[in-house]
This record gives sequence, structure tokens and C-alpha cells, in this order.
Amino acid sequence: MKALRLLTLLRVREVLQQPPVRCKSFNINSSTEFNEKVMNSVVPVVVNFHAEWCDPCHILTPKLRDLLEGSEQVDLAIVDVESNADLVHTFEVKAVPAVIAIKNGHVIDKFIGLVEHEAIVELVKKLVEN
Repeated sequence: MKALRLLTLLRVREVLQQPPVRCKSFNINSSTEFNEKVMNSVVPVVVNFHAEWCDPCHILTPKLRDLLEGSEQVDLAIVDVESNADLVHTFEVKAVPAVIAIKNGHVIDKFIGLVEHEAIVELVKKLVEN
């Protein structure tokens, strides 16, 4: 029992000594947060406008997370359209899911609806290559 407790303590110490991993995926809760985390980001950001009632959104969001979570080059911001009407208006989101690629505070590309994996990859390439 003491050996198990010692191993657990050693593992906790090891985890705490590791450098923190930068968050790759985050929810946006306000315009201020959007400006801080997206528009002023040094890393390009894929912005996913979605809604809880949107079935295609529940398919696309996990695809985006799977593709981008391991990336050191691009972040993913998730915006709930019901909670962020001002952002919906600013970016003229007319339907969900809507995905906008932003780099250095500028929109690089976008798509609306559920698209093929290749289209998502192309959007990310544009962000990384520009």
C-alpha cells in the first residue's frame, strides 16, 4: 500500500514538472474574448460558429477538433451563435455551421455547412501557408 502511494506521488510530481500544453481548442464567450484570443492571436485560428440545435454542427465540430488538436500551427475557437449575436452579425453568419479562417486579424477563407475532410484541410493549408 505504501509503495502504491509513493508511486502515485512520484507520478503527480512528474506531471506537475512538465511544461503546460498550450490550449488548442477553446470556447468564445464574448466579443472581448474573441478579440483577445482570435483577432490578436499570433497563431492562425479556425473559428467554428455553431449551435446546440444544429445537427451538422455536432458532426463538424468533432472533425475540426480531431484535425486541429494536435497542431502547433493553428488553434480552434468555438463560437455558440445563440450566445454571441454580436459576432454573428459582425461576421455575417447566415447559417451554421460556418467556419472562418483568421490570421493576423484578417479573414483568409471561410465555408458554410458540412464539408468534406479535404475542404477543411485546404482551409487550414491556406492559413499556414499565407
